[in-house]
Amino acid sequence: MRNILVIIILLICNLAFAQPPKVKESKMLDFVSKKGVIMKFEDFNLPKIKSAYGNCEVKIRKIVSGEIAKYFLQISKKGKYNTVTSSIAYEDIIEIEKALTALKIQATKDISTRADYLENKFISDDEFLLGYYVSKNKITWYMKLDTGNDGTVFLKSDEVIANALKTGREKITLLKQE
Repeated sequence: MRNILVIIILLICNLAFAQPPKVKESKMLDFVSKKGVIMKFEDFNLPKIKSAYGNCEVKIRKIVSGEIAKYFLQISKKGKYNTVTSSIAYEDIIEIEKALTALKIQATKDISTRADYLENKFISDDEFLLGYYVSKNKITWYMKLDTGNDGTVFLKSDEVIANALKTGREKITLLKQE
């Protein structure tokens, strides 16, 4: 009985003094949250992404903090009550493009699945999700701009997002040369 009481007290103390998990900020939020510097934002619009249920705005956002410039591909979807935006750092664009290439290869095999449902996806460091699901031998590509329900965008094809990523990467490369 005494041992049980000691264990319970230790558990209560452990819970009382436990630190909440640290929330990981996105690369963009981490960069723009610096204090004591002048912050400049420049936007460069790109062609919209045509999805199954509307369009997504796409742009490059250049952020200059002091002497340092960073570039982000931003994809925005207007929802019923708000606009959901994903900001993808340049280095993540490259990783997402590599993942998309691998997903396309896997999709050609997965189309003939005997499973009732199959899902395959990639999630970037900043929680941008790109993937597809197969149901009734039909592939549906999608991306998720945030963790909420309004952030899911169903794409007409994988080429739609491939083109947006390529255009974004190329625009950032040009802007870096200026």
